[in-house]
Amino acid sequence: MTEPTPLHKAEQAALEAAENTDLVRIVAAVLAAQQATQQHTVPPPAPVRPEFDAKKWFVIGGVVVSVGLVGALFAVAIAIGATCATACLLILRSLWRDISKGR
Repeated sequence: MTEPTPLHKAEQAALEAAENTDLVRIVAAVLAAQQATQQHTVPPPAPVRPEFDAKKWFVIGGVVVSVGLVGALFAVAIAIGATCATACLLILRSLWRDISKGR
């Protein structure tokens, strides 16, 4: 067998390079198609935890205590009023009985 000539070697190298280029283009096209069809699911960012705000909790506590005190005073006022009304009705009933009997 005869040794290939430099022109023949160059022709073989050019054919291999052309085949490789076509193969690289096909692989790149397939990869691009796969990437286009894949849906990338990005996890949602972690929720940012707000810093502790002492002022807010002091205000909430103050409001709760104030409402509780107002409710307690209202309940005491109703109890005093009910006691006074009951005493008044008992006294008036006693007076009515006395007047009715002629005393």
